[in-house]
Amino acid sequence: MPDDRLHAAVATGLLGTDEEFSRLLRSIVEVARAIFGAKASSIFLLDGDELVFAAVAGEEEQFLVGRRLPSSTGIAGWVASSRTPLVLEDVQSDPRFARDVAEDTGYVPSGLMAVPLLEDEDVLGVLQVLDRPQRARFSLQEMELLGLFAGQAAIALSLLGTARNARAALAGDAEAAVVADLAAALDRLEGGRREAAEALLASLVALLRRD
Repeated sequence: MPDDRLHAAVATGLLGTDEEFSRLLRSIVEVARAIFGAKASSIFLLDGDELVFAAVAGEEEQFLVGRRLPSSTGIAGWVASSRTPLVLEDVQSDPRFARDVAEDTGYVPSGLMAVPLLEDEDVLGVLQVLDRPQRARFSLQEMELLGLFAGQAAIALSLLGTARNARAALAGDAEAAVVADLAAALDRLEGGRREAAEALLASLVALLRRD
């Protein structure tokens, strides 16, 4: 088996499932909403020429997860294409605002902060927080804090993309799928059981490399 298939197998086993990444992304938007006292927060994933709701804070808003929009849509589309953070105190007066899309989601904001999720030169998506009733304006310090949340979200999206690519590379590869399952199980072990499992996995990798 070529090394790249082995690496993909192990990466798939260790990086986690889409459901685990979804929970991580949701925790990011939930904490962001709480920290900023915002009414809403969301993460968009840039997928080709579309923006996908990857995470939304709040139980009642979960129906939005997975919904797709053209990547040029509204404020989020502008932030993604320009790679530029944006603060708007009066969203509805801004020509970039897509009111029809906001109405379709069931929430039309008054103000927002949005930042691109970047990995080196690549745009992975957009993080935004909407409306804070206890404050009149977003501050520079708050934008910097949102940037920290964006960094965490970008790492999660990058890992998610890596895991998905690895799974695609392993589609139909039964041997590599077994290695991935072993790697996932190994990552949950501790102490002597982990050492024994690592030795077993190393032996299996050596056997597969003989191909």
